[in-house]
Amino acid sequence: MPPFDVVGVGLNATDTLILLSHFPAYAGKVAFDREILSPGGQVASAMVTCSKLGLRVKYIGTVGDDERGRVQLESLQLSDINLDDVEVRANCPNQTAYILIDRATGERTVLWQRNECLRLDPASITPEKITCARLLHIDAHDTPAVARAAEIANQHHIPVTVDVDTIYHGFDRVLPHVDYLVASSEFPVQWTNERDPFRALETIQEEYRIPVAAMTLGAHGALARMHGRFIYSPAFVVNCADTTGAGDVFHGAFCYAVLQNMSMRETLEFSNAMAALNCTALGARGGISTIEEARALMKRAERRTHRDFEQYL
Repeated sequence: MPPFDVVGVGLNATDTLILLSHFPAYAGKVAFDREILSPGGQVASAMVTCSKLGLRVKYIGTVGDDERGRVQLESLQLSDINLDDVEVRANCPNQTAYILIDRATGERTVLWQRNECLRLDPASITPEKITCARLLHIDAHDTPAVARAAEIANQHHIPVTVDVDTIYHGFDRVLPHVDYLVASSEFPVQWTNERDPFRALETIQEEYRIPVAAMTLGAHGALARMHGRFIYSPAFVVNCADTTGAGDVFHGAFCYAVLQNMSMRETLEFSNAMAALNCTALGARGGISTIEEARALMKRAERRTHRDFEQYL
C-alpha cells in the first residue's frame, strides 16, 4: 500500500478577499466592507479538501518566502498534508490574488499574479514523488512539470485527474496521460473550436482516449461523459456567501470519490454537494465540509437543473 492516497502537483495562492455590498459600475467607485487574507489555489485547496475527507495527502509545489507564503504553508501544515517536496523560493513573492466578492450574490471577480520565480521545474518531478500515492491530481499552469508528473503516473498505472480552466501551451502533452479530465465549461469549446459544448467534450475525450471527460457548470452543476454517454448532475441550492474555491473543492471531492469507487453519477453529486457547502462561507477553503454534511445536503437540498442538460439526468 502506498504511503499516500493522493498527491497533488500544482498551484497554491494566498488571496485577499475584498467584500463589497455591490459591485461597482465600470470606472465607478465604491467603499468595501471588509478585507480578509485567506489561503487558496487550485491544487492546494483540492488537497486540503482531500485531507478533510480523511485521505492521506501529499502536496508538491512552490511557495514564496514572504508573508503570503507563510500564511499558505501554515494552512497546509494545519491540514495535516505532507509538504516534504514543497519548495520555498527565496526572495520570491507567493502567488497572490485579489478577489472582489459581491455580497448580494456571492459571485467573485479574481485579479491574480504569479511571479516567474515560482515556476516548478519538471526535472524536480522524480518517479518516487509520484508513485508514493494511489492517485495524482494536477492543474495545468506549470505545464512541463505536470506533464512529467502525469507521464510518470501513467507509466505506473496510477490514475490522473486534472483541473484545467483555460488553454496552456503544451497541454496536448498532458492529455494523453489523463484518466479524469474535469475542465471548466469554457475549456472544451476553446480547445476544439467546436461551439457545441457536448460535441467539444466528446471530441477531446475521443482524440486523447480519456476514460472520463467532464466539465463543471458553476451554478448548473456538472456534466461528464463516460462509456459513450453523458451524465448530468444538477447543482445544489444553498445560501451562497462566496463562490471562491468552489471548483477547487469540487476537484478534491472528485478525487475522494474516485478513490472510493463511487459511480460517476454519485461522484458528480457528492462533488457538487461539497462545492455548494464551500460557497456558504467566505474564502477558498472557508466552507470545506465533512462527508456527513455533504450526504445530508444531498438528501435534503433543492437542485438547480438546466434545460440544456436535463436529458442526461
